[in-house]
Amino acid sequence: MRDPYLVLGITKSATADEVKKAFRKLAKKFHPDQNTGDPKAQEKFAEVSSAYEILGDEKKRAQFDRGEIDAEGKPRGFEGFGAGGPFRRGQAGGGNPFEHFEFNAGGSPFGQGAAGGRGGFDASDFFDLFGGRGRARQQQAPQRGKDVEQSVTISLSDAVKGSSARVSLPNGKTLDVAIPAGIEDGKQIRLKGQGHPGVGGATPGDAMITVKIARHPYFRVEGQDVRLDLPIALYEAVLGGKVQVPTLSGKVEMSLPAGTNGGKTMRLRGKGLPASEGKAAGDLLVTLRIMLPDQPSAELEELMRHWAVNRSYDPRKDLG
Repeated sequence: MRDPYLVLGITKSATADEVKKAFRKLAKKFHPDQNTGDPKAQEKFAEVSSAYEILGDEKKRAQFDRGEIDAEGKPRGFEGFGAGGPFRRGQAGGGNPFEHFEFNAGGSPFGQGAAGGRGGFDASDFFDLFGGRGRARQQQAPQRGKDVEQSVTISLSDAVKGSSARVSLPNGKTLDVAIPAGIEDGKQIRLKGQGHPGVGGATPGDAMITVKIARHPYFRVEGQDVRLDLPIALYEAVLGGKVQVPTLSGKVEMSLPAGTNGGKTMRLRGKGLPASEGKAAGDLLVTLRIMLPDQPSAELEELMRHWAVNRSYDPRKDLG
């Protein structure tokens, strides 16, 4: 992981309030609920959250600034006696590795001497360099398991009445996911604890299941609403009357006013997706499409020629 200061876009002198403000801004921007289906945004959200786990905790931030833990919160190991280690030789390559230590009255660089003096290097610090201050120092810091993501495609009928779907996750698990009635296309279902296992006894991640509704031959889903193109005859458009309209729950009658134009959209309230998760049922939006007869009609052609001469009008006058 990158330096958490760079991830949050702040300097090392930032206050706790500035750290929190930077995190909230980025978390809102990259939150999975605001970026459905965008894995890059979700990865960024995870990175921002991990950075805040370090910098939002006063103790962990201090440990990171001192170099005791890395950007993932893991303890840094002992680097050894080489050029980058804690015991550095002089420019000429020789010298006493303890030459910069303050010896106490007992002549030892470790702890208190016989006269009760305090050296500049405590014995416990020495053992700590070698990871000797208990095994807990060498253990990886607890870290929540990563989420896993998968998608499932269901029929419109299953979206309307609810169903279940079997999903194979990238971590090898196979789950039966309950699909609630009225679910929207692209909605995510969170399965707690079904992601990757946590580290160091931390909680496992979640499984994020994105539900997609398969394309229907004539219904189109838009949120909770459903759209339908309804063919009507020329005489139905001119004379008006009642027409049969298919809906998700069966056919209903709809009244057409006389002189209805093609392209007009009529709304049948409550005939879209059923109510779900506090949302009201959607509507069915019916767009009228005037259809001419399949077979040519001499009588209709003659009538239209008469209209072209005696009853002509400009349906495109509003286009300029």
